[in-house]
Amino acid sequence: MSKNLIPLNQLPTGSFGKVKKITAEGVIRRRLLDLGLIYNTSVVSLMKSPSGDPTAYEIRGTVIALRIDEASNILVESI
Repeated sequence: MSKNLIPLNQLPTGSFGKVKKITAEGVIRRRLLDLGLIYNTSVVSLMKSPSGDPTAYEIRGTVIALRIDEASNILVESI
């Protein structure tokens, strides 16, 4: 297994990644877990808003938007 982990906000548009770690704490961590961002979940970076924040991601068949500060707390392995 590759140890090249990057924050989700750095995953290029159109790329796939697998969640490996969530560094957030408290309410933010609970929200991310409730959205389905758990270990080994596949994530696709779909598109950025015109201003660059937030970014749309497909997670478990659902499209969600995460701001840069939220997505930076999610470490993924690019696949």
